[in-house]
Amino acid sequence: MEGGGAAYNPRTPEEVFRDFRGRRAGMVKALTTDVEKFYQLCDPEKENLCLYGLPNETWEVTLPAEEVPPELPEPALGINFARDGMDEKDWLSLVAVHSDAWLLAVAFYFGARFGFDKEARRRLFTMINNLPTIYEVVTGTVKKQSKEKTPNSSSRSNKSTTKSQLQSKASKAPPQKDYDESGEEEEEEDDDEHGSTLCGACGDNYANDEFWICCDVCERWFHGKCVKITPARAEHIKQYKCPACSNKRARA
Repeated sequence: MEGGGAAYNPRTPEEVFRDFRGRRAGMVKALTTDVEKFYQLCDPEKENLCLYGLPNETWEVTLPAEEVPPELPEPALGINFARDGMDEKDWLSLVAVHSDAWLLAVAFYFGARFGFDKEARRRLFTMINNLPTIYEVVTGTVKKQSKEKTPNSSSRSNKSTTKSQLQSKASKAPPQKDYDESGEEEEEEDDDEHGSTLCGACGDNYANDEFWICCDVCERWFHGKCVKITPARAEHIKQYKCPACSNKRARA
């Protein structure tokens, strides 16, 4: 199907959750690390456009499906028309909210189509609810709520040292909440005292064995792999700006 990638039909709560997580990851990329490309594609001079997240963690901006009714629920129509009529941050937040609504609609469409019972629906919602929303990732809402619990937050005054030594210092970051393959939450000790630290690009949790870097402008943390920064490269960066902050400055 055009736009929705509906050829894949998951039939269990776990399969639906994997589909949900893949589509979500693609849309998060569009609104964070790929925001410049996304911005350019949403030209108000074009026809009604939709943002689609695909199960393989990619995204696309395209016209809605021509078939009526569509095989899958459709995302918000005409997101490009509002691009130049409002502040960019507010526009991205609006698209994020509509993206969250679409992801839930697709997930529970599958649930209804394949006859999920009460327990299966509960499992699916629990797995989805354990992830931050796209809106929370894009706006940094979760980050702000647990700002004092971010990795090495006590070392903000010495960020250049923090970034160059982040990989070795990762073990000092707070315990995080992990998810198994079914999406169920696996809590480490003292999880009631620490919030999850989320990547500003993909929205996934902090992991001790991964290299992270902090943006000196928006103070959000990112997986090095998500923003294409290696530990060796980080050692030579005096002030790091994430892709979103860099693009905003370029357009300004």
